[in-house]
Amino acid sequence: MLLKRWVAAGSGLVKRALPGYCAFCLATLEGEASWCSACYEQLPWNWPACPCCGDQLTSDHQALCGHCVSKRPAFEAAHVALRYALPINTLVHDFKFNARPRAGMLLCELMQDSLPSPPFDAILPVPMTPERARDRGFNQARWLAFELAQRNGLPMLEARRLKPGPSQRRLNRQARFANLAGAFVIDTPPPRYVAIVDDVVTTGATAHALALALRRAGAQRVDVWAAARTPLVVDDA
Repeated sequence: MLLKRWVAAGSGLVKRALPGYCAFCLATLEGEASWCSACYEQLPWNWPACPCCGDQLTSDHQALCGHCVSKRPAFEAAHVALRYALPINTLVHDFKFNARPRAGMLLCELMQDSLPSPPFDAILPVPMTPERARDRGFNQARWLAFELAQRNGLPMLEARRLKPGPSQRRLNRQARFANLAGAFVIDTPPPRYVAIVDDVVTTGATAHALALALRRAGAQRVDVWAAARTPLVVDDA
């Protein structure tokens, strides 16, 4: 019921929410938490999920999703605590398209729930094309990576995009992977264990291309660390 109140009221609640009040239902809080326990429990947790790519599994008895069984991506594991569903999708939209730092901070706090132990040696945000960065005004993945790096005392790496390519939004899974082949390069030798940071993982094509670039540059293990995972549809196979 608490989350339904948040959804019905619209995304403006995130803008108005202040420390001391639940970001989802605006109930008064005690301590430093950003949400009440009732709203936290009702969030769309990503379970069961494929340990490799983070896609939703139909049964907790599955070891991997069908895509990872047929061909594993270049990254080792995806640490994605939540699914891209209400209210997380609205939170991501407020952050990505309205540049609301409060929404970004909430996503950072939720991402901390999926931080592995021991943690990464460094993190790398998904880079944007210059055209998209100009249109949007900021790179949400870089913003998240910077905040998470500060919170966890991690260095932040950078990737350089070699080719712009068409937008990924209207491409299926196979086309996305082909579109990004050889798209990135890492100019500075990375440490052993690196995490690619993004707000949302869809097909994993971008993370796969970045993981290949990191491995070519010397990384021994590459994971993905994101706020939410969208479900893969059958047509993407």
